[in-house]
Amino acid sequence: MKIINRDVPPRTTWALEQAGVHPLLARLYAARGVRSADELDDGLKRLLPPAGLKGVERAARLLADALARDARICIVADYDCDGATACAVALRGLRLLGARQVDYLVPDRVVDGYGLTPPIAERVAARGADLLITVDNGIASVAGVAAARALGMQVLVTDHHLPGAELPAADAIVNPNQPGCGFASKALAGVGVMFYVLMQLRAELRARGLFDAASQPRLEPLLPLVALGTVADVVALDENNRRLVAQGLKRVRAGQMPAGMAALFAAASRKAPQAATFDFGFALGPRINAAGRLADMRLGIECLTTDDAARAQQLAQQLDAINRERREIEGGMREQALQIAEGLLDADAAPPPAISVFDGAFHEGVVGIVASRLKDQFHRPTFVFAPSNAPGHEHELKGSGRSIAGFHLRDALDLVAKRHPGVLLRFGGHAMAAGCTIAEAHFEVFEQALAQVAQEWLDAATLTRRLETDGPLAPEYLRADLVDMLAREVWGQGFAPPTFSDQVQVQSQRLVGEAKNHLQVKLLHRGEAVDAIWFNHTEPLPQEVLLAYRLDVNEWRGERRVQWLVEGVQG
Repeated sequence: MKIINRDVPPRTTWALEQAGVHPLLARLYAARGVRSADELDDGLKRLLPPAGLKGVERAARLLADALARDARICIVADYDCDGATACAVALRGLRLLGARQVDYLVPDRVVDGYGLTPPIAERVAARGADLLITVDNGIASVAGVAAARALGMQVLVTDHHLPGAELPAADAIVNPNQPGCGFASKALAGVGVMFYVLMQLRAELRARGLFDAASQPRLEPLLPLVALGTVADVVALDENNRRLVAQGLKRVRAGQMPAGMAALFAAASRKAPQAATFDFGFALGPRINAAGRLADMRLGIECLTTDDAARAQQLAQQLDAINRERREIEGGMREQALQIAEGLLDADAAPPPAISVFDGAFHEGVVGIVASRLKDQFHRPTFVFAPSNAPGHEHELKGSGRSIAGFHLRDALDLVAKRHPGVLLRFGGHAMAAGCTIAEAHFEVFEQALAQVAQEWLDAATLTRRLETDGPLAPEYLRADLVDMLAREVWGQGFAPPTFSDQVQVQSQRLVGEAKNHLQVKLLHRGEAVDAIWFNHTEPLPQEVLLAYRLDVNEWRGERRVQWLVEGVQG
């Protein structure tokens, strides 16, 4: 691993400090591309206006007309946290704005697969729906949209995924990544897109005289859900997304959130008054996702839409139990996948440029998480495959991939498909995460084809693990109140949490935890003693080392002390 310090523009840092930003935050923000204090204004009025989204005005008119005639509306959701929160925002928001007949359908990961398919359209039509709305899916559902319209339904597609060569023939499409859309934030999550559609719908209803600015329904209570889905989907936290997340966090900390979110905080043993983006990404998000991976995402959606605190608590406990089961399955799969991957490696050579792993015992609901773990371990684009359990597809493999910077995974799959027609039965995704379906007989062809693309696209520098840090941290900043200050800020994908690096001396180290799999270290940092821990690491450190770390507060018997969470070492 090579530790690299981020560049910190001194003039920008000085300007931020002059505007009243704390010196440490000024340095961190400047290193992440913030140019002025105006960009740190998280007020709702600073959000990009909905009118910039292509198709949003047409969508608002479509929805307003549907509400006027009391049409039956059905939302087709995705089975991850972004899809679940987008569905909850759509249900709550449409009801706030006057919809009386609105329900939802979420595909089964195993049986139905991803997105709006013709069979899903038939099920929606059987419910008597007049208008079908997709959330967090639909941009690639050409056949599904066509089937829905042939069945007499209007279709509104709201999505954020990259479109294919052909767009579906929907009545309206809202997606910042569709051709011709000039919306400045291409990183909106699916839940963010739906929230913007609701904002434009409210403006349309206001223009039609149903209410005025003083009496209009308030959409701000939906922002905790928007924040949760945005962080959990690991989209880039650009300026606009940071505002959405900041607004959601403020409300959560003030106790203003759906009953299900409050129950999930309790189930995860996290404190809502001190909520941080970490809680969305690593506590609430995984519990919602677990329902879609192992059970039924309707549990997650009901948890986010119920206003009954007792029911919310019951659902949150169910989701917590499913998440524990997911962790157990993941742990076994990760160990097995690691053994398979290590078997591909020559002890005297570097890992291959891309890794593909398959085992007949793998669970398709967890392949994405395991792929992410292997990607982190080997710093290589990684696909993990499991057998399909869908009826009639027993000889197919469902694969999920995760990538490294510099390797666009969906584009790589597209090239594999062009070079080897028929190998990829279905595929889609983003630069850093993608999925595909192949015949089991074609696994080795896929493995070799992906490795070939990686060999062509990746060089030695890209394949060397690099850890960007914010450089050394002065000892006077090692205070619990400053760690709390950092935790209150919005960090995440594309706006990395603060990570520092210092040359330190190791005074003592020992393995801790039930499995003795965490390294606890006492360090000397510029003459000051510091406690540190490196989770899931057992190799001892040398006496002197350049160490990358994040800051944390360890509470013990009422005392709060700063400790370092080790991220890596140079070497």
